[in-house]
Amino acid sequence: MVNTSVELLGLTLSNPVIPASGTFGFGYEFADWYDINILGSISFKGTTKEPRFGNPTPRIAETASGMLNSVGLQNPGVHAVISEELPKLQKVYSKPVIANVSGFSIDEYVYCCELMDSAPQVGIIEVNISCPNVHNGGLSFGTLPASAAEVTRAVKAVTKKPVIMKLSPNVTDICEIARACEDAGADGVSLINTLMGMRIDLKRRCPILKNTTGGLSGPAVFPVALRMVYQVYSAVNIPIIGMGGVSSAEDVIEMMLAGASAVQVGAANLVNPYACRDIINALPAAMEKYGIDSLESIIGGAH
Repeated sequence: MVNTSVELLGLTLSNPVIPASGTFGFGYEFADWYDINILGSISFKGTTKEPRFGNPTPRIAETASGMLNSVGLQNPGVHAVISEELPKLQKVYSKPVIANVSGFSIDEYVYCCELMDSAPQVGIIEVNISCPNVHNGGLSFGTLPASAAEVTRAVKAVTKKPVIMKLSPNVTDICEIARACEDAGADGVSLINTLMGMRIDLKRRCPILKNTTGGLSGPAVFPVALRMVYQVYSAVNIPIIGMGGVSSAEDVIEMMLAGASAVQVGAANLVNPYACRDIINALPAAMEKYGIDSLESIIGGAH
């Protein structure tokens, strides 16, 4: 009998599979399709201080082996998430969840994290530092070690729950960013967020996305994500949640061998609403195929 459970920052997950933020709504929407309690946890939709409609349409474009999105953090705002969305989720999901928080200033990150810290359902706070810093010319918080560290220190000062910093791959050295977050007190890191890309409509001779560029996700980015998880595992001593193009049980095992303690599944949910369920169901057979008794025992095993 194989053991799929893993430990993540004080939480025991029945398996390492977690739907990634922005690809699973607030979770309860999927309860009509299957029992979502089989999931290790859920990273729910990225939440900001104020409600956001998001970017103008079109904001989705297909690519070979993936997709581009420029949704723009559409969400009802942190107060509505805590008072309306989380109670709906609690009716159908009994495990601790991961609160994904976004912000356009240090103050906004702090405001949202402090509120999420007091939400009983939230077990871990995941801080997306791929947002543009409105006070620094729009440069993403996650592209400079100093900015990443500044956000980390600020949110850790107002939270008691574990904080994971979600890293952008659109940097020269992701290990440097990860180390800066660790040094500033981060309890873990998650990577990777989407890679920047674009498509052009040949008939109209203009970008397909209204916002011109968007984030590339899906199977096409898996080798890049795997490489970055592998590198960061050697650079830090805190847990890693790996993500980026994960779409099978074998992908989960690869991510864990590279150094991930848990794995998020993103774009696959948009193609197949049963993706996470199918991956979880396939894990035991995949483990037996490769002679793995316990998933926890293989973390970083490729090093």
